[in-house]
Amino acid sequence: MRPLLVWLTLFLTPQAGAPSAELQAVVNSAKFKTAAAALDRDFDRHVAETIRLTEIPAPPFKEAERAKVYAELFRQHGLSDVEIDAEGNVLGLRRGAGQGPLVAIAAHLDTVFPEGTNVKVRRDGTKLAAPGVGDDSRSLAVLLAIIRALDAAQIQTKADILFVGDVGEEGPGDLRGMKYLFSKGKYAGKITAFISADGTDPGNEIVSVAVGSKRYRVTFKGPGGHSYSDFGLVSPAFAMANAMKKFGALSVPKSPKTTFSVGVVGGGTSINSIPFETWMDVDMRSESRDELNKLDAAFKAVVAEAVNEENAARSTASGKITADLKLTGDRPSGTMPANSRIVEIASASIRHFGLTPVLASGSNDSNFPISLGIPAITLDAGGASDRNHSLDEWIDIAKPSALRGMQMMLATLVTLAGM
Repeated sequence: MRPLLVWLTLFLTPQAGAPSAELQAVVNSAKFKTAAAALDRDFDRHVAETIRLTEIPAPPFKEAERAKVYAELFRQHGLSDVEIDAEGNVLGLRRGAGQGPLVAIAAHLDTVFPEGTNVKVRRDGTKLAAPGVGDDSRSLAVLLAIIRALDAAQIQTKADILFVGDVGEEGPGDLRGMKYLFSKGKYAGKITAFISADGTDPGNEIVSVAVGSKRYRVTFKGPGGHSYSDFGLVSPAFAMANAMKKFGALSVPKSPKTTFSVGVVGGGTSINSIPFETWMDVDMRSESRDELNKLDAAFKAVVAEAVNEENAARSTASGKITADLKLTGDRPSGTMPANSRIVEIASASIRHFGLTPVLASGSNDSNFPISLGIPAITLDAGGASDRNHSLDEWIDIAKPSALRGMQMMLATLVTLAGM
């Protein structure tokens, strides 16, 4: 078997025209046409599985019930080495001929919705509406449909294909499933190409730029006191307000796109008290690792300045203001080159099915492997959707568009794995 570094070099550095030719050879083959026809014939089952999986609650950090069902579905589909790993990811292997590296494709199990959310699917014609139905329940069902299509066509890829239902993709999860898979799990160091199936849209978008993010909960603490009798003491509220003002005045580049926000604030005990504690949740993002690090440093500096200024402005006789910065999210940035093999194969697949590929940026499961230099992209599953992360989230599974997206993903996967 070739060393991992050699396989990564092959994936990242295509020969001129090679990826497109590889893709065309796959889609023109009789076996691929059989597999594509199986996706068509199997579509109603795919829709039923989308509904079934959506209706199994999977709040952040509570994906276990859905994971258990998904693991059983992997077993029923004949995957080998099916397991739920220590982080909660569902893994199943479809063995190839042993002539290639390990290719992985994943969809995330978790949703953004809290425990107790009504996830019953409402159907109106080709529209399915429910929290999480498009992000990312349908993609979980797409992976199952792809396994069946591969089996129906008796396609044996050169590489093994690892199918993954992962945890922790959404905000508070901080990509914990991917971080475990690529850093600590039994497949760490073995995966040489990765596709994240995430979202329900036409399928012509290739997310190849990983938007990194850093998130903090900043807690300001002080002695507190009565608003009247202790007037003049330092206040965490004033320190936080000053920090927010300074933060809001920071300058960031438009390109590479870099953003920041204070999303949630809290603290205090009553209207007639100087609070002893206030806090704010901060989100910072950038397409550039360097710009994100610069913003991170500038943010920490303005927090320190605000604390010092509050301690200088009012009495510290009962104690000083302090600020504790707790990192609550850390997603790495990175870019998969437009001329890398994985991007060119996906682009060729999209063009073959009559669409124009669009390279895009995003923050999802492919962030982590991209940051490691592992060829990785995120693809839509086809169809249409709107209102993601809202209670009225919906997808349109009208067959022509939805099926085309599934076929494009299948073509990309099989070409990467070799046939």
